[in-house]
Amino acid sequence: MKIHEYQAKAILARHGVPVPRGEVAFNAAEAREIAGRLGGSVVVVKAQIHAGGRGKGGGVKLAKSPDEAETIARAMIGMTLVTHQTGPEGRVVSRVLVEEGLQMARELYVSIVLDRAAGKPVMMASAAGGMDIEEVAAKTPEQVVKVYIEPGVGLAPFEARQLGFAIGLDGPQVNQAVKLMSALYEAFIATDASLVEINPLVVTAAGELLALDAKMSFDDNALYRHPHIRDLRDVGEEDPLEIEASKFSLNYIHLDGNIGCMVNGAGLAMATMDIIKLAGGEPANFLDVGGGANAEQIRNAFKILMSDKNVKAVLINIFGGILRCDVLAQGVIAAVKELGVPVPIVIRMEGTNVDEGKRLLRESGMKLTTADNMDEAATKVVALAR
Repeated sequence: MKIHEYQAKAILARHGVPVPRGEVAFNAAEAREIAGRLGGSVVVVKAQIHAGGRGKGGGVKLAKSPDEAETIARAMIGMTLVTHQTGPEGRVVSRVLVEEGLQMARELYVSIVLDRAAGKPVMMASAAGGMDIEEVAAKTPEQVVKVYIEPGVGLAPFEARQLGFAIGLDGPQVNQAVKLMSALYEAFIATDASLVEINPLVVTAAGELLALDAKMSFDDNALYRHPHIRDLRDVGEEDPLEIEASKFSLNYIHLDGNIGCMVNGAGLAMATMDIIKLAGGEPANFLDVGGGANAEQIRNAFKILMSDKNVKAVLINIFGGILRCDVLAQGVIAAVKELGVPVPIVIRMEGTNVDEGKRLLRESGMKLTTADNMDEAATKVVALAR
């Protein structure tokens, strides 16, 4: 789950990470009042959407008075902001963050993510703050320094100092960095975060370190432990089909292709998407119905797949374990009868009761295409989608 910048800053501030003074506004009048409370001088008005690159898209502007902050907020709230992370459709801005203006001497970068290969959190820092870190890592990887954190030990002060000196901070600033990075790691662990990113981390003209921007994402599976974080969810920033899928415990991610995928198990789902690409097609989604799916979940999965008007064919790829192949077949037959699925369906299944499942499909009287292996299934569904 993602949250807005102003929400992330509030969480980080509670854990001791220094952030600029600011408040969120939902209309232009509130923006004017906030600018006045911040001193009435220069403030920054920042669109709040779940995407980066807002500055380049016109979503971050300076205001030199409360009146100007009101004017900017009026134009910004309700606009469709397009950035390199939103795609061409953009995101509608429903709120803005009004923050104090700062005199900045340097822009740095620091983040913590979970490295699944290493099985540890990794803290990354770079002197190239304020830029797309993916581009920095791709073109000049030597500018990104890393420290892998032992979960049972936590971030050691010497490790934080190592990062601070590596990105060019001086002695007093390194001491600040140690406190900031330690607080950042504390927030990461305490909230079951999967990502904490500060870009940029600024050094002000007075030599202070502040988190000028902040991004946080959280492990959905741990949200039951953090109801106050779960309540920060902004469904207006999420894909409607992904929201609908979550109601039925379906793991769904919308993509741009035309072949709908229904698979049980995340690894098999990824492999299915890969083999569709290998066969020359484009997957329309990632959909994992889970190992314990039943006929009702199969029906709900079909409803979500068919809600995407770009889907021209569906590939069902199931390994029957807990979800037996005969149960899958019954669910598919019932869903197609009820929903009148108008696109071709290719089914490849193996595992428990596979012969019974194939018999049910054959005797259903429906135009369902079967395949004995993944390669055959991908080739058939790509051809049918065309």
